[in-house]
Amino acid sequence: MLRRVLLSMSRSRRVRHLVERAPLSRNVVARYVAGTTAEDAAAAARALVDSGRLVSLDHLGEDTFDRDQAEATRDAYLTMLKLLADAGLTRSAEVSVKLSAVGQALPGDGEALALANALEICDAARAVGTTVTLDMEDHTTTDSTLGILREIRRDFPETGAVLQAYLRRTEADCRDLAHQGSRVRLCKGAYKEPDSVAHQDKREVDLSYVRCLKVLMAGEGYPMVATHDPRLVAIAADLVRRNRRAQGSYEYQMLYGIRPNEQRRLAASGEKVRVYVPYGSEWYGYLVRRMAERPANLAFFLRSVATKG
Repeated sequence: MLRRVLLSMSRSRRVRHLVERAPLSRNVVARYVAGTTAEDAAAAARALVDSGRLVSLDHLGEDTFDRDQAEATRDAYLTMLKLLADAGLTRSAEVSVKLSAVGQALPGDGEALALANALEICDAARAVGTTVTLDMEDHTTTDSTLGILREIRRDFPETGAVLQAYLRRTEADCRDLAHQGSRVRLCKGAYKEPDSVAHQDKREVDLSYVRCLKVLMAGEGYPMVATHDPRLVAIAADLVRRNRRAQGSYEYQMLYGIRPNEQRRLAASGEKVRVYVPYGSEWYGYLVRRMAERPANLAFFLRSVATKG
């Protein structure tokens, strides 16, 4: 019930306005968001890379219904990629792109616009020696996103995909994408979805995650294990051994500000660990979905407000 309330809040303009105006909010947000500018994000990326971790940078924003805004988001990624190149970070830092932020939801030619903008970002990423991963959003965009991914991979096969284990379709999607050269980030999912398309019970989501992970680990692609759950991290390690995968043929991914000690522990053991680093002024929806994903995140938020109050 709490998760559903929080996910509803992520779409509420009224609640968003109240939270953004609260004097304590930005102090708490700094735990999970690297800052509002590309320079802030590049500095956070440098610190993470210096600690032995990898990075995926996400310029926050979604549900763009204006062509100018979509193109501005594209340009923000081009700026970020130049900063990464100038800082010598492109061997360790990539970018994650939400297609809705670069035009996917626009009426008429939205998909074509999103494809064109994403191709430009992918071209710029390759030019500086890094890659792009296409983020996944709510279930209504899944077919569109996977279709655009197929088009992009014609020219940029290194482009990463994201699949969400709570969707009932995802095990089949994993089978389709577990081929050689295919980078796939598997996460649990963080949008409010109907029972008809998504598992609602946490245990069912976890079981689906394991089934999907088994497919990816047994395949010829490059699994990206996006979870903070210690049990799932342990299961992933067991599947690595069972499938005789070498270190470097997969990676773990965790969110900026969540379980940093575990991130460092895995990296120190020789594992690839990539930290998903969001930045930008459109942080509200991202933050509330993180609260909904994991009760401990909400507890941290409330403790921070209480102690700073």
